[in-house]
Amino acid sequence: MSEAKPNALVTGASRGIGAEIAKHLARSGHLVWVNYQSNKERAEQVVSEITALGGSAKSIQFNVSVSSEVDAAFDEIAKTHGPLTTLVNNAGITIDGLLLRLKDEDLEKTLSVDLKGAIFCTRAAAKQMIRKRQGSIIQISSVVGEMGNAGQAAYAAAKAGLIGFSKSVAKELASRRVRVNVVTPGFISTEMTESLTDVQKEAILRGIPLGFFGSPADVAALVSFLASPASQYITGEVIGVSGGMYI
Repeated sequence: MSEAKPNALVTGASRGIGAEIAKHLARSGHLVWVNYQSNKERAEQVVSEITALGGSAKSIQFNVSVSSEVDAAFDEIAKTHGPLTTLVNNAGITIDGLLLRLKDEDLEKTLSVDLKGAIFCTRAAAKQMIRKRQGSIIQISSVVGEMGNAGQAAYAAAKAGLIGFSKSVAKELASRRVRVNVVTPGFISTEMTESLTDVQKEAILRGIPLGFFGSPADVAALVSFLASPASQYITGEVIGVSGGMYI
């Protein structure tokens, strides 16, 4: 078993922000596990892009909202490359709609992936990290979890819950030198924002003091910092990447 490289897992890493985070961590010297639930082809493409540039990456399939799948995947990682050094809980979904039209199944699905999934993965990672007495757990929440947004009550509840959960766990794990921090992106240029009309984009931009959308690289750069020894004295923090949407 080789432990020459720090060992990082990024959930929901087959596209968008997760894929960019995986690439940044690989460039900083991590062996990166690229998690996906259903799109193996895109996950393997991310792995190929990383290895083509001289990095190390492997894809791994599991559903973050199923605790037995999470535990099995984390066991596999530990057996093949040792305990995780970094966990990035990026996997998430949003099912938008006003509260009065919110279906029970949509609420359950959102909470299961966005909140319970992160809890399951954090628990599994913590078991490995506390034995090694080091580790960085980084939660990708959202500015919506801080400021709210009409039509996203379920998503906001999950992302706000992730913040409270992370602050609690940061206190629990600090004595074992395991750090837990939260990143809250705002509007980031991804496939989602590309589907917006020009009118919608203009309305959103009026609420961003810096006046432009962020990029996945903006989020990934912060995550790479939080995964590095340079952030060894930072834990329990919520750090925005939103162009000033929430100040």
